[in-house]
Amino acid sequence: MGECIVKVVVGLEIHVHLATRTKMFCGCELAYGGSANTRTCPVCIGMPGVLPVMNRQAYEYAVLTALALNCEIARFTKWDRKSYYYPDLPKNYQISQYDLPLSRNGFIEIPLEGGRTKTVRIVRAHLEEDAGKNVHTLGPFSAVDLNRAGAPLLEIVTEPDMNSPQEVRILAQELQRIVRYLGVSEGDMQKGHMRFEPNVNLHITREGQVFKTPISEVKNLNSFRAIERAVAYEVERQRDEFIETGVTMQTGNKRTFGWDDANQRTVLQREKEEAHDYRYFPDPDLVPVELDDAWLERIRAGLCELPLAMQKRFVSDYGLSDYDAAVLTGDRDTAELFDAAVRAGAEAKRVCNLLTQTGLKLANERGTTVRVLGIDAGRLVELTTLVEDGQVSATAATTIFEAMTTCDESPGGIARRLNLMQTSDAGEIESLVDEVITAHPKAVEDVRSGGKKSQKARGFLLGQVMQKSGGQANPRVVAEILDRKL
Repeated sequence: MGECIVKVVVGLEIHVHLATRTKMFCGCELAYGGSANTRTCPVCIGMPGVLPVMNRQAYEYAVLTALALNCEIARFTKWDRKSYYYPDLPKNYQISQYDLPLSRNGFIEIPLEGGRTKTVRIVRAHLEEDAGKNVHTLGPFSAVDLNRAGAPLLEIVTEPDMNSPQEVRILAQELQRIVRYLGVSEGDMQKGHMRFEPNVNLHITREGQVFKTPISEVKNLNSFRAIERAVAYEVERQRDEFIETGVTMQTGNKRTFGWDDANQRTVLQREKEEAHDYRYFPDPDLVPVELDDAWLERIRAGLCELPLAMQKRFVSDYGLSDYDAAVLTGDRDTAELFDAAVRAGAEAKRVCNLLTQTGLKLANERGTTVRVLGIDAGRLVELTTLVEDGQVSATAATTIFEAMTTCDESPGGIARRLNLMQTSDAGEIESLVDEVITAHPKAVEDVRSGGKKSQKARGFLLGQVMQKSGGQANPRVVAEILDRKL
């Protein structure tokens, strides 16, 4: 095989569990876990003669998400039956949307390295119901749990605009941020709230001719690491297959793979069905959905500032690094708390450090979020002011922040109670410096000699002053007085 240029081409299908209280077409409770088949009814287990009713909240969540993805919203749409035969699909069809989805033609911007962004086009976003879950751990047979059957799913389909495994992972992460900001889904991968299915192939240019490898769809990935590794594996597998066989894309040779996480490889499941294999037709049990301008504007009013826009603003307005801004905007409550504190007068970098290095650490340790920690913008401003004024050290601020999560006391009150207030009294500190200089003439000589030992000796003397003050002297004032006397 001669020299060739390989272009990776990836589109992504995303299934998002919407955070409604009940299922898509019935009143069964929607919750994670619990005993098998305890949250079911005749509708979601497919009994004859039942009539489904659309969950209005699910439709509103779907439209809100589509608006955030810059999609065109259909004023008229309908429901379709998608027929296939799996044990976890009790009706032998899935209620979905085929030719008239609720939205089309959107786009999402994803952040890349160095402050760059990339636009990925959205083909469509539509609503459907989820299937149940096959269970294969009960012995020499399989069972079906239908608690999940009928859960509202938003399926988002992108154009094949991504060109690396990293871009696919970043898009998945950005979508998770968006649905969490909007409050339409918890986006918890471990609970199956988001499932990802990349469609991968290669465009290989050799001797001026372009060859396209068959598309592989990798099903039901539920971690960002699995997404990136599965796409990377498929890139290498397809390249090797093309070198060995020369196989190219043909009608009907799209294939479906699963991901074997233990062995870090894809596993062929089946040849991919085409649309006609599903025998779509309009569901006669459900009325079409028609939207008016007033309803759509009410939903549009629920849009918040989206994470990437907020991330860019934190960089441009507050001078944060791309990394710090990305960490802060990983969670909407954290980002809004930071924003409110800075708007109220706190120094941006110091608030950022407190929230990212202390707040998020505490939240992770306690299995909760920064919002639940109980820190408000006003107390954050007071805490950063204490540091800026030299009344407490940055180290003490961390201790005070942690104490703030367990009480309503002011940062100043906590600092006094824990004996963390610094002194900046020049006269008092100068007396301590004089004592240390008198007690350590050799270190003083080393500093004044300006040799290799100078900086080490200076640090020793500064430490001695801090020790004499019980850690309460302002280090900046100590350093100024010490340098003046030496």
